[in-house]
Amino acid sequence: MTERGKRFVERDTTNFKIGPSNLHWNGKSLEINIQERSLPFGQRVIGKVRVHPEQLFNYSVPLDQLGKHRWGPLAPTSRIEVEFSKPQLKWQGHAYLDSNEGDEPINRSFQEWDWARALLKDQSTAVVYDVREKNGTENLLALKFRHDGSVENFEIGKRYPLPPTLWRIKRNLRSDQTEPKVVQDLEDTPFYSRSILQGDWLGESKLLCMHETLNVPRFSSSVVQMMLPWKMPRIT
Repeated sequence: MTERGKRFVERDTTNFKIGPSNLHWNGKSLEINIQERSLPFGQRVIGKVRVHPEQLFNYSVPLDQLGKHRWGPLAPTSRIEVEFSKPQLKWQGHAYLDSNEGDEPINRSFQEWDWARALLKDQSTAVVYDVREKNGTENLLALKFRHDGSVENFEIGKRYPLPPTLWRIKRNLRSDQTEPKVVQDLEDTPFYSRSILQGDWLGESKLLCMHETLNVPRFSSSVVQMMLPWKMPRIT
């Protein structure tokens, strides 16, 4: 919730500290200890998140033609435990953990992308990354991450437009047979949206997907850049 400079960051093979918060890998699960403050009133956020992977993956694939941006799930099918004292909050459920890295800012390569993931009946995880670059190139990834650690490509249907968000971001989802539906909007910002959708992949109808859309020109605009510190403070 706070961007911090390098003097607040420490990292080794099993620990990653960012200010008062930290992540620790104990050999079996990822423990995330959070001590933060939220905006706009500086409320304290204190709690612990534990991510228990069903299977770890060492997988990475480029998102752009030049290979300057890479993505890969670390634990696409996981179990999560969430317990906070401030605010009082406790729950368990299904989780997903991935990694993005790049050699340049995202606004040099990308125009927008739609990303979605879903837990399948066989407990594997399907991920669709639908990327549009600034030069007009489209890159589509449709991957299934199996319980045994294997990864396979799968065929996915056409791109369907979804209703725009309140901030008028255009979003899409690919689906095989039926037109996807918005079940619930979770996050709606001037450049980014996160939602729960219903689609049709790999022969499974009415499949619930976690979905995000990123509009890079919106993110890069001077107005949004001036707004960002009010949502995420910066300490250098």
